[in-house]
Amino acid sequence: MNFQKVISGFFFILAMTTNFGFFYGDPSSIEHHSKWELFAAIIVNLIATILKLGDKTQLGSVLLATSLVADIQLIGAASVWALASYVFGGLDLESTVVIISMSGGALLANVVSVLLFIGDTLKSKR
Repeated sequence: MNFQKVISGFFFILAMTTNFGFFYGDPSSIEHHSKWELFAAIIVNLIATILKLGDKTQLGSVLLATSLVADIQLIGAASVWALASYVFGGLDLESTVVIISMSGGALLANVVSVLLFIGDTLKSKR
């Protein structure tokens, strides 16, 4: 068993599931989406990105690209949340939908990353 692959797979899947946990819920109600879960999703995604930095293969480049996309989307969502809350006087429906939509884009990038990781794992077993 390759311990590095176990740790990497753990963080790739954890990034996807924490992002899904934040994303799931009514997009028009911010009460269904925890700011702490968004924060956790950002931290776990950043850890997953760091774990992808050492891979010099073509697949490693694609995995890194998916992680960077997820990071940018989640940090953007947190930025919109912070700006709406502290600069523009509070969250409205439009900013809530933007936050959830950006999280959805990050979730899609996480799903692609996990699918590529699973595909690579299956390919290496043959």
